[in-house]
Amino acid sequence: MPSSFKWRVPLILVVIAFSCWHAFPIEKRISLGLDLQGGMHLVLKVDTEKVPPEARGKDVTGVALEVIRNRIDQFGVREPLIQRQGPDHILVQLPGVTDRDRALKLIGQTALLEFQLVSDNQRLLQQALDGKAPRGYELSQDESGNPLLLETADALTGAILTDAWVEPGELGLPEVSFRLNKDGAKAFGLLTGANINRRLAIVLDGKVQSAPVIQSRITDAGQITGRFTREEAHDLAIVLRAGALPAPISVEEERTVGPTLGRDSVRSGLLAMAVGGSFVLAFMVGYYLFAGVIAVAALALNLLIILGGLGWFHATLTLPGIAGIILTLGMAVDANVLIYERMREEIKAGRPLSLAVAAGYDKAFSAILDSNVTTVIAALFLYWFGTGPIRGFATTLIMGLAASMFTAIFVTRVIF
Repeated sequence: MPSSFKWRVPLILVVIAFSCWHAFPIEKRISLGLDLQGGMHLVLKVDTEKVPPEARGKDVTGVALEVIRNRIDQFGVREPLIQRQGPDHILVQLPGVTDRDRALKLIGQTALLEFQLVSDNQRLLQQALDGKAPRGYELSQDESGNPLLLETADALTGAILTDAWVEPGELGLPEVSFRLNKDGAKAFGLLTGANINRRLAIVLDGKVQSAPVIQSRITDAGQITGRFTREEAHDLAIVLRAGALPAPISVEEERTVGPTLGRDSVRSGLLAMAVGGSFVLAFMVGYYLFAGVIAVAALALNLLIILGGLGWFHATLTLPGIAGIILTLGMAVDANVLIYERMREEIKAGRPLSLAVAAGYDKAFSAILDSNVTTVIAALFLYWFGTGPIRGFATTLIMGLAASMFTAIFVTRVIF
């Protein structure tokens, strides 16, 4: 081996070790897309016409997108896709999610939390029951269905919260505890300190969750009690931490991909890769003999590097992504064919084997580089302007082309 090649061997070993580290175990390192493991596909519409006055002039859809992203991230979905589509639409893909109703509630709940004093004035309550609620009041009912007259003037909102979490309540039922920010603690302290022995309603999306009596001044934290299940309390804590949606949203498109369909897609993709790889292996070994064996080994390393790259970048593997891998493996074989044919031409011209090998690599390099660079440029445009599956295809294609250049030009040259 020429002395100039000796440094390449440690580099190749480092690349192999790096790829193995980030690729295995595959089920933990590489996330599968919606089409491979099942899940939910949603297109949401933000009702920008129902924006409250204080939010007008803001990018309501952008704010809603960030709120939804925060909720889903805390829900624990691995590698979700959440992106804006146009002025008032949001695309959401949740791989692996099977509880449709829970996911829709988590995403679509406005989660407007309010703290409102309960009026003790029975005359005003009767007016409200007669359909003539006085200004500054609104009629509601508690968790038992009893009518309540709520004061709207001094209401505080969930914007004063900094954290929310689930704790077991006195009766064993879960309750949601919350902590207030500095300004919220001051305002809450003033409200509760001035209204001891009065009831304070905790209202979520217009529904009273509880209305406890204020026993003392509260300045730091509180609890929301109700008939929650553990899941409901957990999801409520998530939406309170993520904040309220700035406007109502509705589901305009919904598709659910079952896990069985996803497994079938994986099986079909792997079968296509195995069958295609077997034919390539048979052709390369049968036609090029030992050189074909080297090409097949480089092909296996190419696949390993792609998997390692997916794991390193935390990329999501989709069905089009598998197609991109198969395409790049074919292009990697094409690069080896170009090199070997150049080498054959040099040997037929009477050159010694060592010179024929060097000349074969040198003369094939420009064609291989041009082919890969033009394909990478096309793939970059697919990634920049595409969405979802198209970006998955472009991602694996770019990774595969980079790996192909490394294995075809660098690795096989060291072996020869």
